[in-house]
Amino acid sequence: MSSTDEFRDHRAQDRLEILPVHGLPEFRPGDDVTAAVAAAAPWLADGDVVVVTSKIFSKAEGRLVPAPTDPDERDALRRRLIDGETERVLARKGRTLIVASKLGIVQAAAGVDGSNVRTDELALLPVDPDASAARLRSGLREVLGVDVAVVVTDTMGRSWRVGQTDVAIGSAGLTVIHRYAGAYDAEGNELLVTEVAVADEVAGAADLVKGKLGGLPVAVVRGLGSPDDGSTARELVRPVEEDLFRLGADEAIAQGRGEAVLLRRSTREFAAEPVDPEALRRAVGVALTAPAPHHSTPFRFVRLRERRTAVLDALRDRWRSDLDADGRPEDEVERRLARGDLLRRAPELVLAFVTGDGLHTYPDEGRNAAERDMFTVAGGAAVQSLLVALAAEGLASCWVGSTIFAPDTVREVLDLPADWQPLGAVAVGVPVEALTPRAAKDPGEGLLEW
Repeated sequence: MSSTDEFRDHRAQDRLEILPVHGLPEFRPGDDVTAAVAAAAPWLADGDVVVVTSKIFSKAEGRLVPAPTDPDERDALRRRLIDGETERVLARKGRTLIVASKLGIVQAAAGVDGSNVRTDELALLPVDPDASAARLRSGLREVLGVDVAVVVTDTMGRSWRVGQTDVAIGSAGLTVIHRYAGAYDAEGNELLVTEVAVADEVAGAADLVKGKLGGLPVAVVRGLGSPDDGSTARELVRPVEEDLFRLGADEAIAQGRGEAVLLRRSTREFAAEPVDPEALRRAVGVALTAPAPHHSTPFRFVRLRERRTAVLDALRDRWRSDLDADGRPEDEVERRLARGDLLRRAPELVLAFVTGDGLHTYPDEGRNAAERDMFTVAGGAAVQSLLVALAAEGLASCWVGSTIFAPDTVREVLDLPADWQPLGAVAVGVPVEALTPRAAKDPGEGLLEW
């Protein structure tokens, strides 16, 4: 087989025909779809693909809901029906809802439709379109003695594209996806991930004959030559969790806002890959927007590089001195000191400070102490902002408060002004596993209402 033949091998011939099926009745609940199609198209032949608008099955299978003719009442019922058919709302645009239905199909309004039905009815999609397709295929084999495929279609919009087209929501008897992985095109290029949604192409092609207003709900595609591999249209439905565009813009932004703080967690193990310095700079830029007294920005963040070892060695000596002074056993001292190894292992280490920039002074110590506390609280907000911003960048972090216990040591090693108050160290790195949001806690005793 040549590369060109390989490229075309989801078709058996170089010519396709799309044939309308005339003479079908207006279907109502309980009608025999097989008998009607067989009577209208006794000329069906082996290998044909019978393409059927899903509305036929909705009607025949009793998926019609009585609806009021008053526009407002009808619209209210339609919204309730959409809610009942919806598994998950993915996007909203004005009055339009894009949802994942209980069939897994992503489309507007969960397929609840008021077109091509009586004005006092609304139609729901078939409960199982693949099963509907299989029953029609089996019935046509029994009545006409032909081996055909069946595709059940519905009309949908497409992401990033204007307009609607018919796609397959049910199928039986053909290969719904032709996978070209491992094949080569006419120029010798290997096709690594190309997959053709054959059933969707058939649905769109047949709709050129069926249309929306001509009363032709069935067409036949002849000459496709697609084998039956047992697949169904269900396999064309990408799981929402795997879809790169699983949410509308507004919904994605809302989810990001809701999860931003909850992504932050203390992480003590990091991947070996380096941290993007620009991501770190962006996170610091966010942290500097934290609220501060008197229109000041008294926050400073020091990215330790060449002086990291010197700072950590000095802190370790100070911690050991304090623990020895406490009379701690040597094994306990070593265990406590080992906790600081996180600051050595982390790919990046950032020290946080609040300075005296903008600090007001008062005649009494009480107000001066309150002023310092106010600046310290502002510094804590800046540290939290940094941690959240790092998580938003996909970076893991862990805040360690040890520098607070040795402010003079930190200032001495880094040659910092006396009014720089340490607010702890932040270990930063690429997470071993992607960050996931935690559940928010019940406010419980943390929220008092007086």
